[in-house]
Amino acid sequence: MPDTDTNPLLEQNDLPPFEQILPEHVQPAISALIAENRATIASLVAAGKSDWDSLIKPLELVSDRLDRAWSPVRHLNSVKSSDELRDAYNSCLPLLSDLSTEISQNRDLYTAYRTIADSADFEHLDEARQKTVKDALLHFHLGGVDLEGADRETYQQLQKDLSELQSRFENNLLDSTQAWQYLVEDERELAGLPEYARAMLRQLAEQKGLPGYRITLDIPCYLAVITHADDRTLRQRIYEAYVSRASDAGVTDKKWDNAAIMREIVVKRREKAKLLGFGNYAEYSLASKMAESVEQVVEFLRDLARRSRQAAQDEVAERQAFAESLGFEGELEAWDYPYYSEKLKQQRYSITDEDLKPYFSDTRVVAGLFEVVKRLYGVQISEAGDGIERWDPAVGFYRIDDVEGNAMGYFFLDLYAREHKRGGAWMDECINRYRIDGKTQLPVAYLTCNLTPPIGDEPALFTHDEVLTLFHEFGHGLHHMLTRIDVPEVAGINGVEWDAVELPSQFMENYCWEREALDLFATHYQTGERLPEDLYQRMLAAKNFQSALQMLRQIEFALFDLQLHMRDDVASADDIQSILDAVRDEVSVVRTPRINRFQNGFSHIFAGGYAAGYYSYKWAEVLSADAFSAFEEEGIFNPDTGRRFLQCVLEKGGSRPAMDSFRCFRGREPEIDALLRHSGIQ
Repeated sequence: MPDTDTNPLLEQNDLPPFEQILPEHVQPAISALIAENRATIASLVAAGKSDWDSLIKPLELVSDRLDRAWSPVRHLNSVKSSDELRDAYNSCLPLLSDLSTEISQNRDLYTAYRTIADSADFEHLDEARQKTVKDALLHFHLGGVDLEGADRETYQQLQKDLSELQSRFENNLLDSTQAWQYLVEDERELAGLPEYARAMLRQLAEQKGLPGYRITLDIPCYLAVITHADDRTLRQRIYEAYVSRASDAGVTDKKWDNAAIMREIVVKRREKAKLLGFGNYAEYSLASKMAESVEQVVEFLRDLARRSRQAAQDEVAERQAFAESLGFEGELEAWDYPYYSEKLKQQRYSITDEDLKPYFSDTRVVAGLFEVVKRLYGVQISEAGDGIERWDPAVGFYRIDDVEGNAMGYFFLDLYAREHKRGGAWMDECINRYRIDGKTQLPVAYLTCNLTPPIGDEPALFTHDEVLTLFHEFGHGLHHMLTRIDVPEVAGINGVEWDAVELPSQFMENYCWEREALDLFATHYQTGERLPEDLYQRMLAAKNFQSALQMLRQIEFALFDLQLHMRDDVASADDIQSILDAVRDEVSVVRTPRINRFQNGFSHIFAGGYAAGYYSYKWAEVLSADAFSAFEEEGIFNPDTGRRFLQCVLEKGGSRPAMDSFRCFRGREPEIDALLRHSGIQ
């Protein structure tokens, strides 16, 4: 065991020392900080502390120390995975779960918080501190503080088991994804792929010292092949590999099958919810969200489905007829959908990813994103990477200053797909904003994507969808970094209801479609020419191409998630499949192959924070579309509107209910009309 005096995770410097963190540092550091938390809690409870300064302030301090040590470990496990780091990470999960459960079930601590809430001084606390206490009381109840005897012990074990199961689910998905590859020697098999895609596949082969072309299941690679490959057999090959990851139907090792893990997660979540007096886990999940009831959410989703269904059926019929006009015989299969959709889109709008990519080079898109944010909120973003440790040479580090030149926050930007990196895109907290003893600890974010990497000496060229992804995640980052709240439990995204947390991220996506915004970054990487007007108009015309199908797809995922967590009879992987099949029968207008095991890779709900909450994307999209409509009315870079959004939403974080923040900005409650209009469905 290393000497804890030299353990970099215990030094608590300004930023994590990524290059110094070794797997053997992890468990000793986390164990020491957990012990510190326990000792502090015991001391405070024994002393009968029950006011903000004497109780909550010291609790915040030790909690922040633990968060700051665990954050880089959690992050490295996602972006630079290794067997040794994974073992170290997994060894700490039960320790952290035990601490979390102990805190939530500590009745003396709960009583102390209750005393603060009931005291005459409570009304004199500021809004953020009041919200912190109220949230804590809710979390005590949701964490089992009311349980007795064996039920308390059962709950503790359930929490520990769920933490471990969710980690195993994510690991299986990553390992299954990384284990598959397909080598192509004859270039004719790649007919239809754009040159950028071929270059990417050549580079993937070269990185392994292999001849020809190497196809993997990383998203840039998968999308290029499934969308553009003329060879139907190749499309089917990669489709079946991708949709059967971590399953018994997969072409990789069955040891990564997530079926049993999914069943265990669902059963244990249900048992946990019932222990706490809820009818099911969906009810438990919604207890801390904006939505008032499961029934309200289900009706919201079904209403959207009803409004979208006819348009989606028309889109399917149109695609089928188009394929037949090109000589296709029979019914299109799932591996044909993206291919013929792309062909139809090209014919109708004369636009392809290949046309747009030269106008979305990495450095210009990033610089343009920063300029968009500057015009909206008056903040300045600049590189701040000298001497900063990072986990990969391609990772950037930046600083955000307010209008007066004062630092507001920092962020790491990790753009490209690579091996040993979890798929998807996300924002995570590195350091939270926190004011303690007259000093402000500024927030730091991790912004992570899996975008197309640079090919050779050329800059990385992004698809428009990839640009949307970057803007989306940066919206989350702004929520974290632009907060003015000094109480960590409700600063930034903390304390924000989960079904409102996508508001700032989805809001930012709108700027990827506006001419005035695109002119800030959509310029040809070789000539500097701005995106031509005719190409822009074609891109805009294609914006809502097959949007009804996309709407139904998201609704399918959300309803499956809710149904899965509402049912009492889920006892096997077959039951999970049956629920998904029933939702597809209700919502979907296309046929899904039996080999498709989407659920085995649905990490949002089985390994992330979206269990019985995936509907949040659509719920928050109502908020974001309505919020952006204010900018459409007043000017997309109107400084007064931008300042209002900054002050009402981003700066306030989770210091008050999300609906209050929305009303502050919009002057009323959200309306669904803007979402339907933006989706081209109304």
